[in-house]
Order: sequence, then structure tokens, then C-alpha cells
Amino acid sequence: VQLQASGGGSVQPGASLRLSCVASGRAFRSYSMAWFRQAPGKDRTFVARIDWAGSSTSYADSVKDRFSISRDNSKYTVYLNMNNLKPEDTALYYCAGQSSGSPFQDPSRWGYWGRGTQVTVSS
Repeated sequence: VQLQASGGGSVQPGASLRLSCVASGRAFRSYSMAWFRQAPGKDRTFVARIDWAGSSTSYADSVKDRFSISRDNSKYTVYLNMNNLKPEDTALYYCAGQSSGSPFQDPSRWGYWGRGTQVTVSS
């Protein structure tokens, strides 16, 4: 499975962005999917996760109530809607697929990764 993330950009604090991650292959439909992010000089950290059916989601505390993860299995796509962006949200955002074991917040549990898309929040 190949993953391609897009939708990043440079915005001011308080703005919104929508990231997309398109997957190749029907196996996508059976995978849980997630978004992680990595700021310069820092470790890659968990942002949000969604199960294969889109019925269960989880979020990092830092983005809860501002970010929303969703998926459209007919389009092989997972989304991350980001509202009220803050400077601390600045990072390279990665989508990941097919977690194995727990905890799913651990990047090493994910089998597939896309290239990141940059989000910069600055006034």
C-alpha cells in the first residue's frame, strides 16, 4: 500500500486546513489509519486515529476538539480537518496505515507511511 498525503500549507493562527491521504490498493479498506506529526528536532508524535470502518476515532489531547479525522473508503482516502490552528501545530504531517498491536500512539506499530505534508502556522 502506498500513501500520499497532501493539503498542507502556511496559515495564520486560528485558520483551518484539511489534509488528505490517498491510498493505493483495496487493502486500505481493512486498515485502521492515523495521522502523526513531527516538528523539527522532535520525535514523531501521534495526532489522530480512525478504525477501518470509520466508527471509532482517537485523538491526542493537544488536538482534541480542534482536529477531526474521517475517511471515505470508496475514495481510499483519509482526512484530517484542522481548525483553530496554533503555532505549536507547525510540523510535517504524516499519514500511516495498518497498525499492529498496541499502543497505536507508538509510530513503530504502523506498517505503512506516506511522505509528509508541511503545515506551518505563523503570524
